[in-house]
Amino acid sequence: MDERIQRKVEKLEQQCQKEAKEFAKKVQELQKSNQVAFQHFQELDEHISYVATKVCHLGDQLEGVNTPRQRAVEAQKLMKYFNEFLDGELKSDVFTNSEKIKEAADIIQKLHLIAQELPFDRFSEVKSKIASKYHDLECQLIQEFTSAQRRGEISRMREVAAVLLHFKGYSHCVDVYIKQCQEGAFLRNDVFEDAAILCQRVNKQVGEVFSNPETVLAKLIQNIFEIKLQSYVKDQLEEHRKSDAEQYLKNLYDLYTRTTNLSSKLMEFNLGTDKQTFLSKLIKSIFISYLENYIEVEIGYLKSRSAMILQRYYDSKNHQKRSIGTGGIQDLKERIRQRTNLPLGPSIDTHGETFLSQEVVVNLLQETKQAFERCHRLSDPSDLPKNAFRIFSMLVDFLCTEHIDYALETGLAGIPSSDSKNANLYFLDVVHQANTIFHLFDKQFNDHLMPLISSSPKLSECLQKKKDIIEQMEVKLDMGIDRTLNCMIGQMKHILAAEQKKTDFKPEDENNVLIQYTNACVKVCSYVRKQVEKIRKSMDGKNVDTVLMELGVRFHRLIYEHLQQYSYSCMGGMLAICDVAEYRKCAKDFKIALVLQLFDTLHALCNLLVVAPDNLKQVCSGEQLANLDKNILHSFVQLRVDYSQGPTKKYWHCMTWHSCFSLLDIGTPNLNRCS
Repeated sequence: MDERIQRKVEKLEQQCQKEAKEFAKKVQELQKSNQVAFQHFQELDEHISYVATKVCHLGDQLEGVNTPRQRAVEAQKLMKYFNEFLDGELKSDVFTNSEKIKEAADIIQKLHLIAQELPFDRFSEVKSKIASKYHDLECQLIQEFTSAQRRGEISRMREVAAVLLHFKGYSHCVDVYIKQCQEGAFLRNDVFEDAAILCQRVNKQVGEVFSNPETVLAKLIQNIFEIKLQSYVKDQLEEHRKSDAEQYLKNLYDLYTRTTNLSSKLMEFNLGTDKQTFLSKLIKSIFISYLENYIEVEIGYLKSRSAMILQRYYDSKNHQKRSIGTGGIQDLKERIRQRTNLPLGPSIDTHGETFLSQEVVVNLLQETKQAFERCHRLSDPSDLPKNAFRIFSMLVDFLCTEHIDYALETGLAGIPSSDSKNANLYFLDVVHQANTIFHLFDKQFNDHLMPLISSSPKLSECLQKKKDIIEQMEVKLDMGIDRTLNCMIGQMKHILAAEQKKTDFKPEDENNVLIQYTNACVKVCSYVRKQVEKIRKSMDGKNVDTVLMELGVRFHRLIYEHLQQYSYSCMGGMLAICDVAEYRKCAKDFKIALVLQLFDTLHALCNLLVVAPDNLKQVCSGEQLANLDKNILHSFVQLRVDYSQGPTKKYWHCMTWHSCFSLLDIGTPNLNRCS
């Protein structure tokens, strides 16, 4: 089997080799035929290139012959049409058939150009006929364009516009288009909204009709601004320009705002390369005559309006505003009053009227706010800080000087002297209202003025002006508060003088004293509590604590000096302690640590009025009295009834000498420190 298989394999190998040789031979034959075919293709390609070159050359020759022929044919036609004009009779179908107006327009446009170069003396008649036909066809095309626009045939409009593009009357075609676009577009009262809608509609159509849509749309917008808007603005402003400044300024602001808003909407359209400058010039052309003197009108109106608001308020109060003097004498009085707190000049009874009104202030601030808004919108950017400063100066003059400062001066003049009885201390009401008003003033300064001047040199000038007016008012407020506190102390003195009796602290019957504290103490504490409450309502922030501390210190001094006017029995001393305890309870309402400490010390001093003589040393060395001056302690001990009777006086002197003799026991280095 192996031999048989081996023979079969050899046979198959021989057969495979034979077929391989035959296949190789066949491949060689195919390669030869392929080379022949490739050579044929090369020859064919060269032949095609040769034929193509000949054809191109022939085409160039034909074109070289045909172009002059076409020009000649066209020239022949133009000569034929020119001859008709020479003969005076137009027979060609192109001139007589209305449907061939496009071809006629092309011919007449060329004849018109040729006629321009002909001598006038020989061809004047034919030139006039061609020109006449030129204008007739131009009018027909414009009429056709107009009719197509009314029918809404965009394709016909585009076709006619393309023909008219080479005519002189093309701009007239654009004018007709613009005019017809506006027919029926401005029927409502809002001309600005109508203009925006019209431009939106035309913007979609103009690109389909004209080859230069941005030029046509820009011309439409210019026409709207220079005719419709300018006329509308003039009618609205001229009516009130001389008669009603308020309405004039409102209309100017409203119209300018609406015009700039319309300009912003038009910025989205394609109007050429520099549409921002184009629209700005259109707006300027409308409003330039009104904006040149805007700030003068604004300042004049603001001045008259502010004066009227103030005068109306003072008239409602039946108050004749008195002049606040200026100059050397007045300044001298002011300095003397600040240094001495003397009420120079006659005191004025204002019947509790503060002459400050939040309604007046709100009206003044509202007018100024509107002025700032108009100034921001209507002022040239280079003039904006300067104009805003002028408006701010007017606000300072009328609100701060004419209203707040006048009220402070009047309030100062209305503060009674410290020895007046039952005086109406209303200056704290002036303080409260002035504080509230100035917060409103400061808010407007930050909200409406600062954005207008923040990046200009006027910022420092405005801040300085504001600082000066604040300091000026603070000086008068401090002066008025100080004099008011003096009046409060004066009222307390009157209460004590009227209600406190000498027998209160030295009763005739020591065993039948039923009251816990004197009537004078009750009334003084009631009065003080009212004043404390009033101060808290009238002021805010740290000013409350500052004023209450000053009042508390003066209140303590008054009670301290008042207690030293009397002599005290044992029971009277107890009543004095009860009074001081009530005063101390009243002092707690101040919520000032120093004031409470002063009354604690005073309460401890009053214990010297009742303790037994042999306990004086122990009481004087207590925590609250140890650091006090010995003269103060002695002054209270002297108020005791028994001080002049011997034991108390004798013991006090012994206690004093004991302190002196104790110096003999200490070393020399400590002697100076003890003395």
